[in-house]
Amino acid sequence: MKFGPTPLAEAEGAILAHGIRLPKLALKKGRVLSAADVAALRATGHESVVAARLEPGDVPEDVAAAQIAAAVAGDNLSHSAAFTGRCNLFAAARGLAVVDTARLDRLNLLDEAITVATLPPFALVEPRQMVATIKIIPFAVPPAAMAGAQIIAANGGPLIRVAPLKAKRVGLIQTRLAGMKDSVLAKTLATTRARIADLGSELVADTIVEHEEAAVAAAIAAQRTAGCDPILVMGASAIVDRRDAIPAAVVASGGEVLHFGMPVDPGNLLLLGRVGETPVLGLPGCARSPKLNGFDWVLQRLLADVAVTRADIMRMGAGGLLMEIPTRPLPRGEAGPAPSAPHAPRIAAIVMAAGRSSRMAPANKLLTDVDGRLMVQRAVDAALASHARPVAVVTGHDGARVREALAGRAVEFLDNPDYAEGLSTSVRAGLSWLEGKTVDGAVFMLGDMPLVTASHIDRLIAAFNPVEGRAICVPAHRGKRGNPVLWGSRFFADMRALEGDQGARSLFREHAEQVCEVEMDDDGVLVDVDTPEALAALRRPARQESA
Repeated sequence: MKFGPTPLAEAEGAILAHGIRLPKLALKKGRVLSAADVAALRATGHESVVAARLEPGDVPEDVAAAQIAAAVAGDNLSHSAAFTGRCNLFAAARGLAVVDTARLDRLNLLDEAITVATLPPFALVEPRQMVATIKIIPFAVPPAAMAGAQIIAANGGPLIRVAPLKAKRVGLIQTRLAGMKDSVLAKTLATTRARIADLGSELVADTIVEHEEAAVAAAIAAQRTAGCDPILVMGASAIVDRRDAIPAAVVASGGEVLHFGMPVDPGNLLLLGRVGETPVLGLPGCARSPKLNGFDWVLQRLLADVAVTRADIMRMGAGGLLMEIPTRPLPRGEAGPAPSAPHAPRIAAIVMAAGRSSRMAPANKLLTDVDGRLMVQRAVDAALASHARPVAVVTGHDGARVREALAGRAVEFLDNPDYAEGLSTSVRAGLSWLEGKTVDGAVFMLGDMPLVTASHIDRLIAAFNPVEGRAICVPAHRGKRGNPVLWGSRFFADMRALEGDQGARSLFREHAEQVCEVEMDDDGVLVDVDTPEALAALRRPARQESA
């Protein structure tokens, strides 16, 4: 890759390294300069720009990020479209983030162009929560580095995956000593039941016995017969040695003690045992409290069917000091909602299909056939195939027929009785539907743009990042802006004030610092069908082949 000052005569197709603001145009970092951009620069007195020019074999940043994301992602992970060299991995199920740290280190040591960052190994994640991000540092990756990354990712199973929590039948055994209060036993039972339920499993057996080897061994055997897996044992007195009553009971049950103690505080006095294939945990005294402790780390792995070995526990010391850390959340219901974690943008899609098709009258263009599907069906199917959810369709003119054409599709219909007053009324109908919904933004789609695809929408969603100044994402092809447009929720109030048939484009100038042009590989985001001639051009074999 060549990088540095580039004469305008050589700048077309180069990637702009630093943003430039012209009187009527803002060229942002990363923009692929078009002939029109070069002409605008020349007209304002520029002679050169700082830019990058790819050489044969270089892998463009978005292509590299997407390929690495696909290569490292294992089960229960989805990934966003790549944008500005970044591709994020999101959990598709509640579970534990399992990371092959040795191979992750090898990948990050391979070349400074490639970086992969993940959550801490075995972090508990929720659906749609971000698990990892792949970021390409320069504008392209050298071919040798890209090949090396593919080799590391391909050998050794999934480099990153989410192990989903399973619904298991858990047993609890508590021991008592003389003078022990019933309230202590009851509170421990309630705390343990809530802890297990929060992880999607059920406490199906609870037994109280004397703090003696034989009594605990008999209780373990009974709970194994009842199908409990795992079995938790909370002693009236803390375990202080491998030969204490609880570990001795595990051995007496025909099992073995795999490890005693852990480098996590609170949680030091945890016992890991096994009887047959059933894990048996001797709990530290801190497990009576709902606060996070080392027992939680082991329990989560067992409920996700992630093996826990003696060596695994002995490696938990880094990050194992949990005492006096106020940001560690309690189980649900104990301390309010946990701090918000990075998640996939929650973007709704609104397909506007209420117009009168006045230039196509008497036909309704939305109900005309385009390569085997009605025009409005193509628009809605693109939304449904994307990451946008939920999806709504605004109807008005010919509303009953439009709804009939979309029957069976997972969309909500919004009636716009004021459709004759212009596009802004459909925008307001969509905004009213969004009230009360938890979304970060919405893609407003036109029903008469049949070449817009799910990949176009997903690329807009991937670009969306209000923190980085990308709260309005506009598709573009070779410097020309198109549709659909993704609007961040912060602009919904301004959009409600629109009138007539202008749509929301008048807000672009007012919020120029938040507008991001998202370059698309094809012109599908520019093609709308307003006239019979436009429809005829769309149906030509060459046009269909291009689409």
